[in-house]
Amino acid sequence: MAEPAAPRELARDLGVSHASAIVVGTIIGSGIFIVPRTMMAAVGSTQMVYLAWIVGGLLSFFGALTYAELGAMKPAAGGEYVYIRDAYGPLPAFLYGWTWFLVAKPASVASVTTGLAEALAGLPRFAFLASDALAYPLHVTWGQLFAIAATLLITGINYIGVRKAGDFQLVFTVLKIAMILAIAIIAFTWVGGSWGNFHSSYGGAHGGLTGFMMALIAALWAYDGWNDLNMVAGEVRRPERSIPIALIAGVAIVAALYILMNVAIQYVLPAGLIATAKSPAELATRQVLGPVGAAVVTLGIVLSMLVTLNGTIMSGGRIPFAMSRDGYFFHALAGVHPKFRTPAPALIVQAVLSVLLLLAAASFQQLLTLAIFAEWLFYMVATSTVFVLRRTEPDAPRAYKTWGYPVVPFLFIVAAAVLLVYSFRENAPYSYWGAGVIAAGAPVFWFFAWRKKAIGGSSRPGDDGRPSDQS
Repeated sequence: MAEPAAPRELARDLGVSHASAIVVGTIIGSGIFIVPRTMMAAVGSTQMVYLAWIVGGLLSFFGALTYAELGAMKPAAGGEYVYIRDAYGPLPAFLYGWTWFLVAKPASVASVTTGLAEALAGLPRFAFLASDALAYPLHVTWGQLFAIAATLLITGINYIGVRKAGDFQLVFTVLKIAMILAIAIIAFTWVGGSWGNFHSSYGGAHGGLTGFMMALIAALWAYDGWNDLNMVAGEVRRPERSIPIALIAGVAIVAALYILMNVAIQYVLPAGLIATAKSPAELATRQVLGPVGAAVVTLGIVLSMLVTLNGTIMSGGRIPFAMSRDGYFFHALAGVHPKFRTPAPALIVQAVLSVLLLLAAASFQQLLTLAIFAEWLFYMVATSTVFVLRRTEPDAPRAYKTWGYPVVPFLFIVAAAVLLVYSFRENAPYSYWGAGVIAAGAPVFWFFAWRKKAIGGSSRPGDDGRPSDQS
C-alpha cells in the first residue's frame, strides 16, 4: 500500500531583515502619534511619562528576550500556540488559538483598518469617507468600505506569497522609520521650540499609582505586537539565528524611536497642550509647518497603520493553521496553497471574520477591549513555558538562551500578572466576557478531540503533540 503524500509545508522565505521588519513594522502603529496625550493626562509630568516609556520598553524587551529562546527552539507556525501546547497540552493551546482566531486578530484587523479610514477622513480630499455609502438594508459608510478594501488588499498580498508580504513589510517599515525621523527633525529645528517644556506639568492629571498604571498600559499598548514574529517562525530562514536577532534588535529600535518622538513632541509643546491635544504629534507638526503639518502626520499614521495591518494579517493566519494541523480544528484551515505555499484558507477565513466585524462597526471596539484581558493572560502563560520546557526538554537544541534567565522571564510574568489584575478591575465587564470567550472554547475543543479520536487520529503533522518540521 502506497504511503500517503506528505502535506504541503509553508515556505521558509523570510530572511532576518524581513523578520526585523515584522517586529518593528507591526509594533509601530498609530500609538506613538496618540499615546503621549494619554500618558501625560495620566501622570502629569515629563519625568513620569519617560519612566512609563522606559518601564514599558524594558518589560517588552524582557518578553522579547524570552520569546527569542522559544522561537529559536521551536520555529513552527503558530508561535505561542506551539509553546503552550508542548508545555501544558492541547486544551490550553486550543483556548489560546480559539481566542486569537475568533476575537483578537479579527478585532485587531478591524481596528487598524478603521483607524486608517478615520485618519484619511481628516484630510479634505478624503472627507467623503465619513459619509454614508449605503443606508438600506445595512448602514455602511465609505470609510467602512475603504477598511474592507484595505483588509482584502493586504490579505491578497499575503495570499500570493509570504516573501511578497515580507518584502512589503520591509520596504514600508523603512519608509515608516524615515517618516518618524523626519517628523522628529522637523520638530527639533523649529525656532519656537524650548527645552523648558520638559519642566512643565499638567495639573489635571490622575496622578499617583493609578495614573502611572494608566500611562504604563498606554505605553505597553504602543509596544504591543513584538510577539507576532513568533507566529510566522515556520517561514523564517535560519530561525535559530534570525528570530533572536529580529526580536531583540526590533524592540530596541522601537523603544529608541518612541522616546525620540516623545522628546521631539515635548520640545515643541508644553505638558498642558500634550495632555489635551487630540494628536500631540499632529499639533506639534502643525505648530512648525502650519496646516501642511496635519497632512504630514496623517501620512505618517496611514503609513504606520498599513504596515501594522500587514504584520497583523500575516501572523494571524498561522494560528488556525497550526491548530488544524494538529487535528483540533477544521481540516480545511490546515491547507497550504500549492503554488504560493501560504496558509491560504486560514487567511481567507480571517479576512471574512474581519469584514464581518467591520460591517458591525459598533461592536468591534468592544471586542478589542474584551481581548486585552485574554492577551495579557496568554502573554503570561506563553512566557511561563520557558521554565517548563527547560525542565521537560533539557536536551532540545537552544541556539539562544534567554539572557538573565530566570529573572528576566519571571519579572515579565509578574508584570503581566499585575497588569492582568489591573485591567480586569478597570474593565471588569469586558474582562468577564473575555474569560467567557476563552471558556467557550473548551466544548469546541472536546468536540474536535472526540472527532479526532473517532477517526483514529490523523496523518497531519503535529498530531503527536510536537510541531511539524517545516524546514
